[in-house]
Amino acid sequence: MINSDQIIKQLEQKLGSSTSGVKVEHVGIVEQNHDGVIRASGLSKAMMGEIVEFQKGVQGVILNLDEDSVSIVVLSSDNDIREGDKVKRTEKLLSIEAHDDLLGRVVDPIGTPLDGKLKIKKGKLMPLEKIAAGVIDRSPVDTPLKTGIKAIDAMIPVGRGQRELIIGDRGLGKTAVAIDTIINQRQLQNKKGKKQVICIYTAIGQKQSSISQVVDRLKEENAFDYTIVVAAPASAPAALQYLAPYAASAIGEYFMEKGEDVLIVYDDLTKHAWAYRQLSLVLKRPAGREAYPGDVFYLHSRLLERAVRLNKEKGGGSITALPIIETQAGDISAYIPTNVISITDGQIFLQSDLFNIGVRPAINPGNSVSRVGGAAQTKAIKSVAGKLRLELAQYNSLAAFAQFGSELDESTMKQLERGKRSVEILKQPQYSPLSEALEIISLWSVTNGHLDDVPVEKVGEFEKQLHEYAKAHAKKLIDKLNTGEKLEDQTINELKKIVEDFKKGFKISN
Repeated sequence: MINSDQIIKQLEQKLGSSTSGVKVEHVGIVEQNHDGVIRASGLSKAMMGEIVEFQKGVQGVILNLDEDSVSIVVLSSDNDIREGDKVKRTEKLLSIEAHDDLLGRVVDPIGTPLDGKLKIKKGKLMPLEKIAAGVIDRSPVDTPLKTGIKAIDAMIPVGRGQRELIIGDRGLGKTAVAIDTIINQRQLQNKKGKKQVICIYTAIGQKQSSISQVVDRLKEENAFDYTIVVAAPASAPAALQYLAPYAASAIGEYFMEKGEDVLIVYDDLTKHAWAYRQLSLVLKRPAGREAYPGDVFYLHSRLLERAVRLNKEKGGGSITALPIIETQAGDISAYIPTNVISITDGQIFLQSDLFNIGVRPAINPGNSVSRVGGAAQTKAIKSVAGKLRLELAQYNSLAAFAQFGSELDESTMKQLERGKRSVEILKQPQYSPLSEALEIISLWSVTNGHLDDVPVEKVGEFEKQLHEYAKAHAKKLIDKLNTGEKLEDQTINELKKIVEDFKKGFKISN
């Protein structure tokens, strides 16, 4: 007895032989257009994630496979698709063309230039969805990715291949931390033997003016030549906002496979989850907690697992991910924040209370953690940073206790004064990342008591002048500190001499 599948196979073989070289197109019919989601019948062999094309040239991607129809999400906002229109398979999975020409460009999640410049050259097709590298192909995270921000490099270090979450309420400087990290990578541009880090900034659901400001700032800071911006603004369809981080990851994998180091900023994954929720509800998928679909955890886990440091056999490239999550009133126990915290290798928590009292960046060292830790630090910064974190922790507990105590002994007062200066030294203006040498000079000075006699309100001025003095009078020392090698006695003595010599001539301006 012959079943229906065998009959169809035999018919296809006959048709194939009779049409000799004629390409058979799989065409379906649009049944419904509802909020940018098209239901079509007749595409029985279509695949999940496949690109389809409508008769007016508009493209879409299949996101649901039902028994006798498929659900297609349209990839452009200006579509006029009606019932009865034809739709055909392209037999191509959703991909983006990655090329070196993408550097210094702004593109949308399907690779269309948004900066008004020439079309990007045809490159290698990289699938937007890809299974992350396995354990055997990975290498331990032990190479620092310097952010140029003292508080992060000292206490919450980021390594190449790590996934470090930046989390906090709106307007606390989450994007500023990520942009400073991108700007800091310019220090590797002209250094021999140092691999340039390629940066990808992904803007999801933001205002177009905000994206333009980021691009302009990167250009001003000479950081745009090694940066790619993947933009899906708030005005873009939910489908493009959903695809944006996967497109960035696909571009990053193109460079990683060539042995390059890549940094990807996802700004932000809260809006990405909103876009996915919107799509899922229109696709009539069952809604769960906070109306998110049941696979919202998998949405971000399959994205962030692609951040990896490959072993030497695979080229030794890496992707470092800095996802950003926006919280409501500092609630890190909400649904999406806890999901992403459990996926990542640590988090940088920005607190509104610190921001409001002038601590910028407003990083809370108590709730922030890097699960890679000292492995992502050089020996030089590790030797001065360990002491700092301990002193800050002691200061925070003592400061809370001191509010209730009227009389404090001398050693407690000394610890409190040292703590105040430690907090002050970690303050840093936006768009001014520091080299490792200058970070070490600042941190070493405060942890070794050289700022104990400097008024708290003058610590920032002291640090700025000390850096200028060191650049002018200790170039060899700065070069030595920038190597990241462990601080030997001779180096410490040179460091001590520079700080003491500077203090003799330091004048506090009014």
